Amino acid sequence: MNTYIIACETLKEELEKAIAETQCTYPVLFIESGLHDVPKKLKKVLQDTIDEAESRGAERLLFVMGFCGNATQGIRPGKSTLIIPRVDDCITLLLGSQKRRKQLQESGGTYFMTKGWVDGERNILSMRQYMMERYGEDAGEEIFNMMFGNYSRIGLLDTGAYDMEPVTEQVKQAAEAIGFRWEIFRASVDYIKETLTGPWEDDRYLTVPPGREVEGKDLWIIN
Repeated sequence: MNTYIIACETLKEELEKAIAETQCTYPVLFIESGLHDVPKKLKKVLQDTIDEAESRGAERLLFVMGFCGNATQGIRPGKSTLIIPRVDDCITLLLGSQKRRKQLQESGGTYFMTKGWVDGERNILSMRQYMMERYGEDAGEEIFNMMFGNYSRIGLLDTGAYDMEPVTEQVKQAAEAIGFRWEIFRASVDYIKETLTGPWEDDRYLTVPPGREVEGKDLWIIN
């Protein structure tokens, strides 16, 4: 079966590691990472990418990303079958399950990051700087606290896909600047490897046949 991968650019290094370890040879189409914040635009880009892959003869599309703010709701494959991990976002994909993410969250409001998130244009660190520059120090701080007041810790994921020292130093300095604690958590590319090779069990993957639109009820997370 002619298979393509549709992946969030945030996971590029993790995907490259998974591809190397599984010896996967499927072509990859990347989705711009900054689209997470605009689900409607992300949905359009996803649909356009599905259409592009199908124009190249794709019969199966493996998504290396999550449901991403329900941006996958409404997309429809024409000639291909979609295989989408049942996770809310890329962080849960790297942690392995929603259950583990919930367990880590129980120890405090944690804003999870990877190197891909640190390098991205929009994250908790760059957002604070942007707000200060646009609204001034006092107003910017107030808006930042309204948006991120439930967080008190940055959780940096060590996925084994890159050198942690540079990114750890970045997160440490940024966390201290905004008054957050920070901690490193072990993660992996195991779920990504499973996505590339299967099996795609119903409790871990949403399978969408050709011609069927993804509905809201499809986006339940049960793992």
